[in-house]
Amino acid sequence: MPTDRKTEMVEQLRSLLEGCTIAISADYSGMSVGAMTELRRSLRDKGVEFHVVKNRLVYLAADAAGKPAVKEIVQGPTGLALGFGDPVEPARALSEFLSSTRHPLAIKGGVLGDRVLTAQEVDSLALLPSKDQLIAQLLGLLQGPITGLARVLNAPLSALVTVLQRHMEASEDEEQPGSEDAPDAAASPGGQGESPPDIDPA
Repeated sequence: MPTDRKTEMVEQLRSLLEGCTIAISADYSGMSVGAMTELRRSLRDKGVEFHVVKNRLVYLAADAAGKPAVKEIVQGPTGLALGFGDPVEPARALSEFLSSTRHPLAIKGGVLGDRVLTAQEVDSLALLPSKDQLIAQLLGLLQGPITGLARVLNAPLSALVTVLQRHMEASEDEEQPGSEDAPDAAASPGGQGESPPDIDPA
């Protein structure tokens, strides 16, 4: 293989490793060309890329990408499933493919961030809810307490509003003319009280 071709492949792998959120390695020994095509199509539909790689080139690409942990999961015949979004999706996509087809594909491990995952941990990752499902569950959990808190805060507020409203109504009633505010009958002309003031005769 020409050196420039190897350089191009290393650069392509480096770019993929830098951009991926998770890399899962699998042994594809025993898989037919048709099965491999089926695998790639199944994963591509879910936003996951699958590349059969040469180990030595992956080692160079992993060092160049600043992800040396990838070298720990690349041993023997290796295919890399690379996810670029929700890290759960590639693990679930591989698990579903294996369950539905029974093709001889063996998960060897994975790298999530800087952490190396065992095959068992990749299987466990496949069982987790997706990011969107986790967000929906979190919002559901938060909505209950928030609704309850709103009720608790709203109850004293409504009671205070009621008290203030009644106080205002009572104040308005006191301002209306009544017996207490009427002029004293004794003070009116012809009344039975003090005599009107004397008027000097003209």
